[in-house]
Amino acid sequence: MAETTGLTHGPIPGSAVHLCVDMQRLFAEETEWRTPWIRRVLPQVVRLCEHGPERTCFTRFVPPARPGEGTGTWRRYYERWSSMTLEALGPGLIDLVPELALFAPPALVFDKRVYSPWFNGALHELLRERGVDTLVVSGGETDVCVLATVLGAVDLGYRVVIAVDALCSSSDETHDATVSLYHDRYGQQIETALCDEILDGWAIRAG
Repeated sequence: MAETTGLTHGPIPGSAVHLCVDMQRLFAEETEWRTPWIRRVLPQVVRLCEHGPERTCFTRFVPPARPGEGTGTWRRYYERWSSMTLEALGPGLIDLVPELALFAPPALVFDKRVYSPWFNGALHELLRERGVDTLVVSGGETDVCVLATVLGAVDLGYRVVIAVDALCSSSDETHDATVSLYHDRYGQQIETALCDEILDGWAIRAG
């Protein structure tokens, strides 16, 4: 059973954004980065998107074009994962899974080349311009890009609500450990809730 605290800081404001992390074909299909149970959590992610497509932002992890590109440790990383560069993957695999692509637009799509979407400040600026101070986080992987997204959001002062039944990872062990980390170590700054709790407590603001 996922560890949850519920909405300990009260209802989610209508101005909140659902930030869905890297729910892409390259993780859902038969690649070396396949996340086997992405399909298991997809219905919950869809529910969050349906609640407010215009209040949803998808991130996409975009690898370099070919091995040897990237800075520092990322260059070595893609020498190891040469099969996951764009020229090896072929067209379309960085796209959102079809069930989520239907929501964009009006949902936003934000591309990044590292784990964190906050790296160059562009996403933070975009959200601040829209008056966003609360994020509902879903997607994958719990222990990699979601972790970087969540900790960066906390550092920037966002209220963070993690939809624990809308997260996935390729490792059950580190998924469970990371959910415990969110719940136990960061419980004062991070709320861990089920999708039902989130949807019940989030009234989307008209307009």
